[in-house]
Amino acid sequence: MTVADLSTQDRYPTRVSAEPALIRREDPTVWPGVTAGPATAEELAAYQAKGFHVVEGLLSPAEVQTYWQELERLTRDPAVRADERTIVEHSSDEVRSIFEVHRMSELIAELVRDPRVLDRARQILGSDVYVHQSRINYMPGYRGTGFYWHSDFETWHAEDGMPAMRAVSISIALTDNYPYNGGLMIMPGSHRTFVSCVGETPDDNYKSSLKQQRIGVPTEDDITKLAYEHGIEQFTGQAGSALWFDSNCMHGSGNNITPFPRSNIFVVFNSVENELVEPFAASNPRPDFVASRRTIPIQR
Repeated sequence: MTVADLSTQDRYPTRVSAEPALIRREDPTVWPGVTAGPATAEELAAYQAKGFHVVEGLLSPAEVQTYWQELERLTRDPAVRADERTIVEHSSDEVRSIFEVHRMSELIAELVRDPRVLDRARQILGSDVYVHQSRINYMPGYRGTGFYWHSDFETWHAEDGMPAMRAVSISIALTDNYPYNGGLMIMPGSHRTFVSCVGETPDDNYKSSLKQQRIGVPTEDDITKLAYEHGIEQFTGQAGSALWFDSNCMHGSGNNITPFPRSNIFVVFNSVENELVEPFAASNPRPDFVASRRTIPIQR
C-alpha cells in the first residue's frame, strides 16, 4: 500500500457510529528514520512504552522568566486580545489560550527551532517536521478551567484530516506544576488504543470546543476501562520542565481553584510525511491557525 493510499484510508473511524469503539493502534510510536538527537535510548524507550516522557530543566530559570514576560506581554496587548486566535474562558472574560503563537512571537518561533526541541521532535517522528499547532495556555488561579479527558488525535483526525498518529506534542511549563493547581493528567499506555467517539461534528465546532469540548470526548465507560487498565499519572515539576506526549494519549486536567496559576507553551509537531487531507468526520477543515496545512519543514 502506498503512502497516498494510507493518507486517504480511514483506519481510525470516529463520530460515524451510534456506538463508541476501542480500536488497536496500527502506527508506530517512535518512528524510524532519524537517529541523532538529544533524546537518549532510555527516554525513547519510555516514550515508546508509556506514550510520553518528561525532560526536567529543559529551560533555565532565566529562560523561564524571559518567556513568562513574553506571555504577559501578549495577554496585555489589545490587538492580541481582539484577535480571533485568542480564546477566552467560557465562564469568564479571561484569556484561556492564544493560538499560532509562534507566528505572533519571534521569541517563541526561536524556541520552536531550538535544537533541544526541534531535534527531539524529529527523533520521535523519524522525519522533518512542521508545526501543526502552537499555543499558550493560561490557567489563572481560582478561575482556570481544565480540559476533559480526550485524545488529541481523535480531533485532529476527525476535524483536521490527520491520517496517521505521527504527531508529538510538547508542553513546556512556565509555572510550577503542583498536584493541586490543575496539572495535566495522562494515562500511560493509553496511546496504544484509539477511542472512537460518538456524535456528529457540528459546523464550526472549534469555536466552542476550544473553550469547552463536548464532541470528540470518550464515554465514561471507555474512560473507566482505560483508567483501570493503565492508571493515571500527573505532570508535576518545576517551571522549565517539559512533557513530550504522543498524539493519541488519553489526557485531561482539572480546574485550578488554588491561588497558583499554571501556564505553558504548547507546540504540536507533525511529520511532513503525514500531510493533512480532507477531514474524516467534519464538513470543513478547521482554520489554519488551529491546524496548519503548510507542511514546510522547520529549519534551524
